[in-house]
Amino acid sequence: MADVLKDVLLRSVQVEALVVMKIIKHCSQTFPTTATGFLVGMDVQGTLQATNSFPFPTTDLPSTDGHHDNNAASNLAAAAPRAKVNAAYQYEMIRNLREVNIDANNVGWYTSANMGNFVTLNMIENQYYYQKDLNERTVAIVHDVSRSSQGSLGLRAFRLSQPFMTAYKEGKFTTESLQKSNLRHQDILVELPLHIHNSHLLTSFLHQLPSKPPTTEIPFPTDLAALSVKDQNNQGAPLFPNFDSLDLSIDPFLEKSCDLLLDSIETHHTELNNYQYYQRQLGREQAKITAWQLKRKAENASRVLTKQAPLPEDEWTKLFKLPQEPNRLEVILNSRQVEQYARQIDGFTAAVSGKMFAVRSNLMPGDTEP
Repeated sequence: MADVLKDVLLRSVQVEALVVMKIIKHCSQTFPTTATGFLVGMDVQGTLQATNSFPFPTTDLPSTDGHHDNNAASNLAAAAPRAKVNAAYQYEMIRNLREVNIDANNVGWYTSANMGNFVTLNMIENQYYYQKDLNERTVAIVHDVSRSSQGSLGLRAFRLSQPFMTAYKEGKFTTESLQKSNLRHQDILVELPLHIHNSHLLTSFLHQLPSKPPTTEIPFPTDLAALSVKDQNNQGAPLFPNFDSLDLSIDPFLEKSCDLLLDSIETHHTELNNYQYYQRQLGREQAKITAWQLKRKAENASRVLTKQAPLPEDEWTKLFKLPQEPNRLEVILNSRQVEQYARQIDGFTAAVSGKMFAVRSNLMPGDTEP
């Protein structure tokens, strides 16, 4: 049965609404520190169903001079999925779930992100650990807390591609190996469609809520201030239509995204300069080696004429040391992060443009198009 499931490709990820709420709550409570946890569920004919989630236990770091190191805490939390203590905790939870006859198959893990910054080495190592050691058919669910705070749920599912898994297993990310494998930054992660599933009981409850949407036509707002004014008579209606999604004040979010994009581009230029410096150093050393070999060949030719034993021509390996090529993994990860920022900015600017055109006739009545 397991062999049959492996032959079926993963097509989508289905997450229960309760799991989504637990992930959002955990990520929001620990923000801005990274939050991680593991997922359990089942694999049903190419659809990975996540039916429950559990956060990993956190470890309190000792304070230094009365101050806590947030970066150290975030790095420790980001590496939690592959920690030995959390692996034992995960196995114990799965064993307890099996005793009560609940879905206890490991289907992946989740992590929080800020401003779309999730393409990191910790994320890659965690997913590689899950796909290689625990279960090949696992996913990483990324919840972007900042994007969700703007009214759009940021929940995405990713897997490592098979070419990247092979390259990461070999541990060689040089220019030659990347050219042979034809591995690009687009080939690191594979995104799967994610669907949120509600039980029939929850769906029935939503349909039986006491508050009903209005039957009369809702008037259009006259200006920007009207978008933020709420009707006092309908504050308690959970499904009542509102204008919160039409809020135009998301410039700080776009500004921060642009700043992060510029930082990533600057990091890319720094890595490019380091690689160019390596190429210059390699060229100098190779020129020295070539000159030494020519000199040794000429010296051996003169020794042959005098009937003397020639000197070895491979002594240059002991005299010269070629510079080590910098690892290209950080470069392709940063390139993938630049692509993520670019798509994120493009998506938000498209939404802002649509909102501006939607309210244009009300904001500028004298500039209406014929």
